[in-house]
Amino acid sequence: MLEKYKTVYTGGEAEIIEKKSRFIGTVRPAGSEEEAVAFLEEMRKKYWDATHNCFAYVAGERREWVRAADDGEPSGTAGRPMLDVLLGEDLYNTAVVVTRYFGGTLLGTGGLVRAYSRAVQEALKACTVIEKCRGSLLEIETDYGDLGKIQYILGQRKIPLLQSAYTDRVVLEVILPVQGEGELKKALTESTGGRACIREKGNPWYAEIGGQVKIF
Repeated sequence: MLEKYKTVYTGGEAEIIEKKSRFIGTVRPAGSEEEAVAFLEEMRKKYWDATHNCFAYVAGERREWVRAADDGEPSGTAGRPMLDVLLGEDLYNTAVVVTRYFGGTLLGTGGLVRAYSRAVQEALKACTVIEKCRGSLLEIETDYGDLGKIQYILGQRKIPLLQSAYTDRVVLEVILPVQGEGELKKALTESTGGRACIREKGNPWYAEIGGQVKIF
């Protein structure tokens, strides 16, 4: 099972000029082939008068869908170089369309490869790229006497606290990478003499974005 991967959280756009040809790179998240194809159709409608709308995408948690197309450019000069940028950045669930408005000067094979690659690179710079982790969502119930020990263990491991409730007992909700669940449970159990009650609440994907934890 995949435990973490890089992806685009918010898309981006950038434009470059090569010998009077405009190359507009647009990147979007795409978790499935359907989403990637819908994005491509959206760009084709938006840039209906363009010379080319070339695309590439990697979708699925196991990269089940990997596609690229030159849309009339010489074979191997657009889609594949664009895909190589996505794979080189180790991205998942990401789609890109590079729109070209021909400027009247031929770029040659090498020039096209460089232009399409750079358009993707520049568009990625305008995106928010995150690392999603497969998490263990845990609820920890404790009495006030053990709270300090638990807070110390969580702080030592930099485990984010999602929410807390303070009544006659304390309930903390935390998330951490799934591979660390066993070790954390062991540490909490040992430090509290088994008094802490730990409940599993699932294994969602999560990421830290701008200093905040977001669960997907």
